[in-house]
Amino acid sequence: MLTFHTDNSDVALSAGEGRSFWFLADLHTFKAVSEDTNGAYCMSEVTFTPGAGAPPHIHHREDEAFYVVAGQFEFGYDGRTFTAGPGTLVYLPKGRVHTHGAVGTVPGRAIVIHTPAGLERFIAEAGTPAADLTGSAPALDMAAFERVVAIAKK
Repeated sequence: MLTFHTDNSDVALSAGEGRSFWFLADLHTFKAVSEDTNGAYCMSEVTFTPGAGAPPHIHHREDEAFYVVAGQFEFGYDGRTFTAGPGTLVYLPKGRVHTHGAVGTVPGRAIVIHTPAGLERFIAEAGTPAADLTGSAPALDMAAFERVVAIAKK
């Protein structure tokens, strides 16, 4: 379970708070998860390694929204590719093939919201807990990708 709040009076997380996971080359810090929102949504701050990006994939259950905070991103959606910079909101409805990743030479940062919640459980299971948020992404190899694919099939 990833719940962060101990009771209903907890309504704020400060900078640096939340549970963090390396998911392939990206660092996800969860600010709200299913148990906190009665399953309505999960929200994370994600730091994306430039050039790593998610391969084409489909969310069958969740809509996904990115609010770009820093850096430049490239999105692929419905057969087109576009870039997005700070201040841009990108909404990707479930059921459609899409891809995303930071481009350029600096990491990208975005607030990512999935509705309904639940995807955070996949990231926690397939990812690696991150204690040091200043470190770099773990080395990627074929075994890491195969592990993610195997867990995604569940």
